[in-house]
Amino acid sequence: MNRRSRRLLAAFCLLNTLSLTQAATFSGHYPAGAEGITAATLPPPGFYVRDYNLFYYADKFPGGPPDFKAVAYINAPRAIYLTDFKILGANYGLDLLVPFYYGDVSFQTPAGKLKDSTFAMGDLQFEPLLLAWHLQQVDIGAGYAFWAPTGDYNRDGSRPSRLLAKGFWSHMLTLGATWYVDPEKTWSISALNRYEFHMKNNDLDFTAGDTDTLEFGVGKSLNKYFTVGLAGYFQKQTTSYNPSSAGPTDHVVGLGPEISTFCPKIGLFASLRYAREFDAKDRPEGNNVTLTLTKRW
Repeated sequence: MNRRSRRLLAAFCLLNTLSLTQAATFSGHYPAGAEGITAATLPPPGFYVRDYNLFYYADKFPGGPPDFKAVAYINAPRAIYLTDFKILGANYGLDLLVPFYYGDVSFQTPAGKLKDSTFAMGDLQFEPLLLAWHLQQVDIGAGYAFWAPTGDYNRDGSRPSRLLAKGFWSHMLTLGATWYVDPEKTWSISALNRYEFHMKNNDLDFTAGDTDTLEFGVGKSLNKYFTVGLAGYFQKQTTSYNPSSAGPTDHVVGLGPEISTFCPKIGLFASLRYAREFDAKDRPEGNNVTLTLTKRW
């Protein structure tokens, strides 16, 4: 075996090991930071299209490879339909989300610098049960969704930039509330929790640990058009993964400002927020910018 072949084999083995480690530790389908202030508030009955645009950059990977750098862009259109039909006093709805992403990853290996980039489709999410309560000063949101392995999945572990197509099914339960502190609803405090149960990845013969994501925010309405606030998230692996007996280790915290606006002439809602990540373990630690556009049709 010549020197070049040895370098390629070493890089391939390291990539497979890294892919398994990443899939087991931060394999949750749900991207933390997708929602911000008033995260648990759902709109009134109607048909909506919401477009998520997530920009991510990280140059630090605690517990990961040296000289790590990652740049990612996710575009995830989501169709939401909320009806007048009531279940336990809540408006019933459903939604469908299909993510597309660009990823660029580089890091140092024993065989040298490795760089990989790709544009691909991620796994789709379908939420057949979406419930929205609108009380006097409290909004409550709940739901059940599943993620289907329909994306551009990297079966051999040789493409570290392909991390949104997991190759397995996930079930996700959602529950959250937004409390409007004053009767005029100018101040809000929200918390939204999503818990993912991951199924077995048959190609890699392992089951990822479950993932819990808490998103929270405090907002202040300046007028009927603008709201500002502070939003954040905490995402953590909650169970060990099989067949390994390793315990849960992956977690990260993100926090930063948000501004949202409403344009009544075209019926468009928009929000922009930035989150700086910290206290990461066994996953990248970076910067997250999210632009969300919502239009009622």
